[in-house]
Amino acid sequence: MPLPDTVELPAGFDAHVHLRDGDMCKIVAPTVRQGGVNQMAPSLTLLLALIMPNLAPTPVTTVKMALDYSARIKQALGKDEVDLLMTLYLHPDVTPETVREAKKAGVAAVKSYPAGVTTNSSAGVVDYDAFHEVFKTMEEVDLILCLHGECPSHAGSDITTLNAESKFLPTLKALHAKYPKLRIILEHCTTAEAVEAVKACGPNVSGTITCHHLFITIDDVVGDALNFCKPVAKLPADRKALLNAVAHSNGKFFLGTDSAPHPITSKTGPSKAAAGVFTQPYAVQYLLAALDDAVARGELRDEEITQEGLEGFVSGYGRKFYGTEDVRKERVRLTRGGAVVDQMFEGAGIQVVPFRAGKETWSLQWM
Repeated sequence: MPLPDTVELPAGFDAHVHLRDGDMCKIVAPTVRQGGVNQMAPSLTLLLALIMPNLAPTPVTTVKMALDYSARIKQALGKDEVDLLMTLYLHPDVTPETVREAKKAGVAAVKSYPAGVTTNSSAGVVDYDAFHEVFKTMEEVDLILCLHGECPSHAGSDITTLNAESKFLPTLKALHAKYPKLRIILEHCTTAEAVEAVKACGPNVSGTITCHHLFITIDDVVGDALNFCKPVAKLPADRKALLNAVAHSNGKFFLGTDSAPHPITSKTGPSKAAAGVFTQPYAVQYLLAALDDAVARGELRDEEITQEGLEGFVSGYGRKFYGTEDVRKERVRLTRGGAVVDQMFEGAGIQVVPFRAGKETWSLQWM
């Protein structure tokens, strides 16, 4: 369907969110609902987001740490109640006993970061074989494994930021073959190869796609630190593959914004730019804008964008994979060209610039 000037969708499910901690959390956590992400629980209006565990200086590796972090996020939200699907950071401290405890406590997933590939990942995985018993237990209790799918580069290797995802795909395939009952998500797919790898796996493997990777390519990253993230945006052909995966997901791909805020001083200061793009306040709005742009470029046809496909990618497919549902069936109404992306979000001396700051986008209202 050609996107009409007004689009109604079910409230969104965001399968990949970084809300940070402390003062930064107080700035960004209240923006989740602004981006159209919501789930209802009995008697409370709740937002649903999968929260990433890569905190600094100490990642979330125990159930108590996950629950304590959840409590801090809820405090930062103030009046906005949030239903948080918490994750643990895959680390030698995580044992089969930790996995069983996590399942009982309602933790949704375990997140794997290969050591050193992105923000706060220095304590990440070096050898997946070391976690054999952990993965077997995750299969047993049905806890999801979320993968940051990149190989780290190091001296003497031919791995760079441009091929790090492609180099990781054999690991995805090996994990799926060895643990076929383990539900796996390849997060923030950025290449045509990643899309095809997810499609080639069985129904227990899905992928998430961010909104910003539907807009930008590597040319938009070079010279603009605000567009720098991990994995980096790739080639126009890769962006086209991602757009096609959104339009023709059939449940294999769903929204995971990987919204990752940093102070502007960490993005544009004298040191290396921090990896991460802040998209949370406009999550669903960005998606529609990206699809509009894709049609204008001829990368998608109007008829490829269907109501069923939009609803699935934004909400239904992710909820189904995680076994959740929006019991209140809340919806949002988006209107073309009705808003402008804020130039800045700030508080406590911290300034955060959102993706596409100052550009016109869709407006969003809760119905």
